[in-house]
Amino acid sequence: MQPINRMKIEFESKSVNESFARIVAAAFASQLDPTLEELADLKTAVSEAVTNAIIHGYEQKEGTIYMECILYEDSITVIIEDHGVGIEDIEKARIPAFTSKPELERAGMGFAIMESFMDSLDIESQKGAGTKITMTKKFKKR
Repeated sequence: MQPINRMKIEFESKSVNESFARIVAAAFASQLDPTLEELADLKTAVSEAVTNAIIHGYEQKEGTIYMECILYEDSITVIIEDHGVGIEDIEKARIPAFTSKPELERAGMGFAIMESFMDSLDIESQKGAGTKITMTKKFKKR
């Protein structure tokens, strides 16, 4: 399937940029006329992915987060990437309630939330090199 539009941005790994990323993704997706519920799902998943990059990828140090959004006729694919510490065990990280930062009182639900709000979720990571999250949301035709 051919994309109908795409965009890329990069921003610093600061917590204030989490809301920026979710608004940008939602504004870009609005070209497909999604429902408010579909936009809310997208914004929640983007928020979780960006927060993971900030807290776990860069361990709250300075770094760059890269976001790409690709629009298709009836869906959006969002790619969130960091060049941080990477994930040691992706399958373990996907287990609901698992967290590598219990001292920060993290719920460990990031990937579970992304999976529940998006139609597909792919996680690529290399220890010491970073993580790339690719997620797709299909929109109902209206």
